[in-house]
Amino acid sequence: MRKRNRLLAMLLCVVMTAVLAGCSSTSETAGGSGDDGTDKAKTEDNAGQGSGAAASGVKGVIDGLDVPSLEGRTIGVAVLGTDHEFDLKAYQGQIDRIEELGGKAVAVDGERNDQKHISDIENMITQKPDAIIKQLGDADVYEPVMKKISDAGIPLFTVDLVSQYSICNSTSDNYLVGEELARNMYEDLGGKGKIAVFNGFYGVRVCGIRYDMMKYVAKDYPNIEFIDPELQDVITGAAEDARKKTLDLLTKEPEVDAIWLAWDTPCVGVAQACKEAGRDDIKIYAVDGSSTVLELVADPESAMYGDMAQNPYQIGQAAVDECARYLAGEEVPSTVYSAPVYVNKVNWENAVKELGLEIGKE
Repeated sequence: MRKRNRLLAMLLCVVMTAVLAGCSSTSETAGGSGDDGTDKAKTEDNAGQGSGAAASGVKGVIDGLDVPSLEGRTIGVAVLGTDHEFDLKAYQGQIDRIEELGGKAVAVDGERNDQKHISDIENMITQKPDAIIKQLGDADVYEPVMKKISDAGIPLFTVDLVSQYSICNSTSDNYLVGEELARNMYEDLGGKGKIAVFNGFYGVRVCGIRYDMMKYVAKDYPNIEFIDPELQDVITGAAEDARKKTLDLLTKEPEVDAIWLAWDTPCVGVAQACKEAGRDDIKIYAVDGSSTVLELVADPESAMYGDMAQNPYQIGQAAVDECARYLAGEEVPSTVYSAPVYVNKVNWENAVKELGLEIGKE
């Protein structure tokens, strides 16, 4: 009897050992490698959804918090054009930041040609970078190709471009930009006067917001009148085109108190036209803060009066910061904002210092 009990005990030990070995093997397979032998945890991390990346030692330009390294990552940078100072500085901010974080930047410049730029982005998609940052453009024109980026499983980030496919858009608070510029303009005019408006790029979301806020704030100033029809600015030859249109306007409309623009490159031509026409009583208002236009603001003889200056280099850097955080598995906001600074003939000296600029110096 005792002998039989010992035999049963030995058999039970053998069965238990086999069961435990099977469980251990199953657990290792589920948590370690897939059917093809790949490491599941490593695959998820490469896709940007795994554990955080190594620390870079770099602090975020907006929030001052740590930004993960981009070492081993390739980031596509797609810019519509670099002929405008804002575009160039925002683009350079992205390139420099990617390299600072240890990543590799692959860039395409659309040279202000929508079809060329779309083709370049489609080619970039086939190269499968770890993420793509798309800068500016008409949202309706670029939404289809941004959908292609998303459908390809490539994280999309944007600069001054709102899209349902963008994980995070880096921009200025254009509602604030539009409101503050408009309020200052109306107050400078004493709440009354006739304003000419350049409105050639309403489809570019940031320009549309600035325009809408300018009209919205005007509801509190019933004695403000807008000259009809509105003027249309262009991209190519913006300054000279604006000069001609402003001269024509001043011939037809002698009562012009101010001229408003959604961006500031055309302002060079507008200011020149006012000078040629001897209209130093007109005040020009715009957005961006390019060095050339801020120099006109500083010039007491120029009609250029107020400019909402952005920080495009920082805007570009901020886009990369959020991209790096996302690829490290961190949660990121849908929008990150850089603060603008209003510069006019009264405060320009202190304002440009706040922006970290030196007007009139290379």
